[in-house]
Amino acid sequence: MKTYSMDEIMDKHIGPIGTPKRDAFEEELRLDLLGKAIKEARLQRNLTQQQLGELVGVQKAQISKLENSLTDARFDTVMKVFKALNAKVSFSVELLNQGVQLVR
Repeated sequence: MKTYSMDEIMDKHIGPIGTPKRDAFEEELRLDLLGKAIKEARLQRNLTQQQLGELVGVQKAQISKLENSLTDARFDTVMKVFKALNAKVSFSVELLNQGVQLVR
């Protein structure tokens, strides 16, 4: 029986890195992971979605959408959520080997 790496499986079934389908998949995965992190932190702080929403200044529905990856929340909203949860946030930026082109 041949074994396959995760990269080989993803390339075959989703598409190679850099293709629109793969980019969309990875973006959805990042949003899902962000939502799960928010929910996990909220539960660890013993807060309801309503309570967290009040701390942040948004409706409960917005917290639910964030946790379930149903919205493209603004960066400042996400940062307010983590600040309200007293959570340390870190992220990295990776520049791709692609040039930047101005369109005129």
